[in-house]
Amino acid sequence: MLLTAIHDVSPRTEGAVDRLRSHLGRRVPPDRMAMLVVPDHWGAAPIVPGSPFARRLRGWAEQGVEMFVHGWFHQDRSRHNGLSARARARYMTAGEGEFLGLDHATSRRLMQDGKALIEDVTGRAVAGFVAPAWLYGPAARVALAECGFALAEDHLRVWEPTTGRALCRGPVITWASRSRGRIASSLLAARCLSVALRAAPVARLAVHPGDTGEPALMASIIASLDRLRCSHAPGRYADLPAVGAVRCG
Repeated sequence: MLLTAIHDVSPRTEGAVDRLRSHLGRRVPPDRMAMLVVPDHWGAAPIVPGSPFARRLRGWAEQGVEMFVHGWFHQDRSRHNGLSARARARYMTAGEGEFLGLDHATSRRLMQDGKALIEDVTGRAVAGFVAPAWLYGPAARVALAECGFALAEDHLRVWEPTTGRALCRGPVITWASRSRGRIASSLLAARCLSVALRAAPVARLAVHPGDTGEPALMASIIASLDRLRCSHAPGRYADLPAVGAVRCG
């Protein structure tokens, strides 16, 4: 099974999301895609019920797109204690690891508010929660287990927050566009992983709006899909509990 997700879906990325949907749509049906939705991207692009963008979200959900809550601001506004947390915040994301340093109460409130907003807009239950940059602090993990999400995801697994049971383990194929070095390394990683994961029961692929500005990344996305489509059929995150705990690589 191949799981494909568009990250950072918001009013400020609408044009890029359209390009990604069209790009992926050559290989993946709409009802086999997931969208990770940001309720108020960087505090400057709130999703307002009844707005044109909210109506588009509902329309995508009606087509079968799985909707995940993807943080709230998608912006790290915390002070980080400890060398490990500071290093992860600095090197693993461009200041967007929102849930890495949040306290329990704030994490829980933003998760619940995001869930309520997206369910109100789409008229459907959300598929789960994914923290921006796939980064969770200890308090966020506790809050996540309390909020009733069916699924959560990080770089290396998909799991049930309420039980902690892993549904899929292994690396996600994704791309980085922040610098020439990151572009080059993500192209190499995508090629290697899309070959290595052909023998895995489940493969995951995640794209971001920034990918659309780099033709090499867009070509790599299609090449990776073509390799994986030889061995994997596009599927849905909701099907993972039926698959059970499997290794992705």
